[in-house]
Amino acid sequence: MGALHAGHLSLIEHARTRGDLVVVTIFVNPLQFNRGDDFDHYPRPIDDDLDRCRTADVDAVYAPRAATMYPSEFQTHVEPGQLADSLEGAGRPGHFRGVTTVVAKLFGAVQPDVAIFGQKDLQQLAVIRRMVADLDMDIEIVGAPTVRAPDGLAISSRNQRLSPDDRSAAICIVQGLRLAAQALNQGEHDPERLISVATARIEAEPLAKVEYIHIVDPLTLQPVGDAHQPAVMVAAVCFGDVRLIDNLQLFP
Repeated sequence: MGALHAGHLSLIEHARTRGDLVVVTIFVNPLQFNRGDDFDHYPRPIDDDLDRCRTADVDAVYAPRAATMYPSEFQTHVEPGQLADSLEGAGRPGHFRGVTTVVAKLFGAVQPDVAIFGQKDLQQLAVIRRMVADLDMDIEIVGAPTVRAPDGLAISSRNQRLSPDDRSAAICIVQGLRLAAQALNQGEHDPERLISVATARIEAEPLAKVEYIHIVDPLTLQPVGDAHQPAVMVAAVCFGDVRLIDNLQLFP
């Protein structure tokens, strides 16, 4: 959705290894915002984004206008399944309906063989993989690792909206996730106790407001009964009016 940063540039690097031509799509999608103020304040530095794409030797950029994507007579949407009901979907009604609709349209325009998505948006990646499989789209979906700042904060376009104090405080998210992973490695396998470890660290930061912290199966996104199986800890935390998400794979 634009405001390109190191995370996006890493996706371009991954794409370069997978194909002969790299196309970047840039579109701030109104359908996936459930808050008008969030959409209004989302950064849109399109000239800077195009400069970054040129520097990264991108072959083409597709950056349609909203009126092009959704003309006045537009009526058709792609409905996601139960993967979209929990986590982000539970607190943001219609969000993934907007995601699947716009991604299907972007795929139709670009006709990619491979599409690269960041693993920071774990649920989005799972929903898109399901859509591609269910609708017989001949596209390979690749998840690229989350890119982090030197202090560990997952890089996101929303970070630009954090105040200096909130930016300093936001590292509590990854610190909480890593403390839970450390507890797992030390023998704690009860999901609720691991969640408590992460929650305690994040809530110790006065500027942080936890929306959710869960441990889920990386494919089904359903809560796991114990952490002896592959699992991912996912979190959503607010700092003022800025909402950040992150996740960390847990390895028993």
